[in-house]
Amino acid sequence: MSFARDDPSTSFPKMLLIIDTETTGLDPQTDECIEVGAILFHVLSRSVIAQHSFLLPVASNSAEPINRISAEVSRLEQPWQQAVLYFQNLIDVADVLVAHNTNFDREWFGKGPLPAISKPWLCTMNDIRWPSERQLRARPSVRDLALAYEVPVWNAHRALTDCLYIAEVFRRCDDLEVLLAHGLEPRKLMRAQVSFEQRYLAKKAGFTWNEPVRGAWTRRLSEREELLLDFAVTPIESID
Repeated sequence: MSFARDDPSTSFPKMLLIIDTETTGLDPQTDECIEVGAILFHVLSRSVIAQHSFLLPVASNSAEPINRISAEVSRLEQPWQQAVLYFQNLIDVADVLVAHNTNFDREWFGKGPLPAISKPWLCTMNDIRWPSERQLRARPSVRDLALAYEVPVWNAHRALTDCLYIAEVFRRCDDLEVLLAHGLEPRKLMRAQVSFEQRYLAKKAGFTWNEPVRGAWTRRLSEREELLLDFAVTPIESID
């Protein structure tokens, strides 16, 4: 599904599925997803339609000190298979999936019991350019984003909690339709053409050093975002 750039009033997605995961580690090839949280959000009414979270059984969880989910608790008897089916139903009615770091979260789907997802993703950390008056970094943490919109922060590192933060931020966005439409614009990976002395310009604009391209400041940009920069960029056609 694609959304036109020229008319945000009609091209924005109408139903979002906000997703977060908790995992036993950082590598989808060797670790497992232990928890999924999801909120179905209707854009026009700024309404939460459904909330859903569930644990998946795992043998061990090396990330327990962070997410505080013990492997033993994950194996308690509960209808997690039915929870996965309901999660698929939520995916089916959503136009776009939203996560705060899609590069991480999307890697866990299509593995183990979690369904593969073919619908578009939108990253609230990398794709949405939050209003300057919120005084956020170019790539804000979910905590900083919530606080910037006066959303109380009471817990961290549980899947549904982070989904609630994003939903509450969306509810407070008068210009949400435009933010979503712009966030879904096609992007290319670009290299910042800055000297060592000018590197602060790239960092301020949300470019990252050495990742995914070694020895370069890079960021994925739309054509519109490229025109807003005060330094030159060049496209990166491939990554070795």
